[in-house]
Amino acid sequence: MEANLISKFSILSETSNLFETQDKYVIPLYQRAFAWKEKELVQLVEDVNGSKGHYYIGSLIVYNDEQHTNVYEVIDGQQRLTSLFLLLACLNIDVSPDSLSFACRDKSNYTLGKLKKLKEDNWDGVDADRVEENILAGLKILKNELTKIDVENFKEKLRDVVLFRIQVPKHTDLNRYFEIMNTRGEQLEQHDILKATLMSFLNEKDHAVFAKIWDACSDMSGYVQMNFDTTARGVIFDGNWEGYPSDEWDDYEDIVAKRKSRKKEELTIADVIKQRERIVTDEIVDKDDVQRRFESIITFPFFLLHCLKVYVSFYKLVGKRSKNLVDELLDDKKLTEQFDRVLDILDEEKKEQFAKRFVVLMLQVRFLFDSYIIKREYSSDNNDGAWSLKELHVSGPQNKKKPYFSNTRINCPREWDQGRRSAKRNKNVLMLQSALRVSYTSPKVMHWITVLLDWLYCMDENVFRENLYKYGNRTESILKNAVRNDFLEECPNGSYMLGVNTPHVVFNYLDYLLWKEDEERGNKKYSDFIFEFRNSVEHWYPQHPSEGTFEKWEGKGYDTFGNLCIIPRNVNSKFSNMSPEAKKSTFKNMIDKGSLKLRIMRDETKQVDSRSASYRWRDEVCKQHEYRMIALLKKAIDENEE
Repeated sequence: MEANLISKFSILSETSNLFETQDKYVIPLYQRAFAWKEKELVQLVEDVNGSKGHYYIGSLIVYNDEQHTNVYEVIDGQQRLTSLFLLLACLNIDVSPDSLSFACRDKSNYTLGKLKKLKEDNWDGVDADRVEENILAGLKILKNELTKIDVENFKEKLRDVVLFRIQVPKHTDLNRYFEIMNTRGEQLEQHDILKATLMSFLNEKDHAVFAKIWDACSDMSGYVQMNFDTTARGVIFDGNWEGYPSDEWDDYEDIVAKRKSRKKEELTIADVIKQRERIVTDEIVDKDDVQRRFESIITFPFFLLHCLKVYVSFYKLVGKRSKNLVDELLDDKKLTEQFDRVLDILDEEKKEQFAKRFVVLMLQVRFLFDSYIIKREYSSDNNDGAWSLKELHVSGPQNKKKPYFSNTRINCPREWDQGRRSAKRNKNVLMLQSALRVSYTSPKVMHWITVLLDWLYCMDENVFRENLYKYGNRTESILKNAVRNDFLEECPNGSYMLGVNTPHVVFNYLDYLLWKEDEERGNKKYSDFIFEFRNSVEHWYPQHPSEGTFEKWEGKGYDTFGNLCIIPRNVNSKFSNMSPEAKKSTFKNMIDKGSLKLRIMRDETKQVDSRSASYRWRDEVCKQHEYRMIALLKKAIDENEE
């Protein structure tokens, strides 16, 4: 694919803007007229105003017949393009009069030519009958929204807003293009643009191999093996579908079915927009059911960012100005920017090597991700799903293979009882990862996934087999470090009073330790415990008791860790002001299924003689409870890892 088919533009720069260049954009008649309403226009302003750093605002698909230099027919993205034209007008930013026009729509063109007057509500010399109402309405909405914000600050943010212009090749079948775009009903995503960019560094013969691997990995549902056709699956993962993908690019050439050569190989629309090949699944039983059964905890753009970090770590790449080549924060809005930084440090001749290496690494990391990072698994008897850590196997004859799944083996080759110990380690890793998942709910801060994938990927095959049993320790170390750095070190002199600002990971790691302690003792008291999204830190003895019911806890002792629990957010409003005794009886079902620390707090809230359970909790039991919980955390964190 020709590199110059993809261009990145700033909406506004110090000296120019998108509509003050030699380029002209024409909206063809077959496109619908401007139709964005208040919802879309307000969102546009809010997106720009809320952006930080470089912000990708979308893509523009254009066609140029090469007979009209710098004239581009807009075939996708015209609503956003027109809205940006109106937005710049509202900001009093000059644009070239003929930079945007509508083919055979006189009212639309007339209105664009009168924007300066219409913006000021000056109708002198304006023929009202020739004004396009939708464009006028859009102008008024944008003008009104800009009165609500700091306009100068908005302009500064607009300078960091970028738009990708994708020029479809000259032999593109536009009818086929519209058919696909209408089916998709959406614009190109950043990962589509990234795919096209990386493919532009490859020879044409390598396009199909790259696209097949990329498209298979982009479907994050289920297991990656199931996203390849029969031939490719056997080549990449061996006959049992369990083999680790090769490092060598040449080993992937046979995954593409041989086709009769055409007279002239032209770039197809599949190189411009994401279009997955139809997967041949005749030999797979219930393939769709298998894929729908599992749900990834991250989307493809975030997976790409994790892969990029693993790549940078493995190849020890550093930036030109600083060692941190990629941002710590995982931001899918900056996907292409992150890859651009890596590409900027590479010579032109090395970009082809990068494209090949990266897509192979992505496939290998996806293979590891599927087996060693938890998923959400759904079955006919569990519509809510459950945490799952499983690997794919296959059974049946060659012509009717059937995939099945069993718990991922985390064993040590030297053990005589591998099955039992592997099952125990699998359960521990599943609990640890689900604790991490519910602690860090935003995919932007799921750094633990990068840490684990990097640990898995950077071991060679022999070391991997010998050291996999340490995977649980590596996973737990992430939780330990978080509790140590974000809690224990933030609470000097034994004063654990962060209140509702106590990190959720502290409660979840503590629950894991309580669960593990119970398991090792064989009590099975907490065998029903699972990690769920409990996102609200609350006081057991309330900060503001219901008026006239019982005494307030003087001072700020209520903020101490012993008096804190973590509960589902939807329980918050009902839970907060009740006494411990009232909570114990009112929320029995929630507590029975809730955090283990909360269950223990409930059990320790007891009346003795005439002393009420609530006051006993406040005056003595809370402190004792905290001492035991903190001691358990410290002991675990201080333990040496294998």
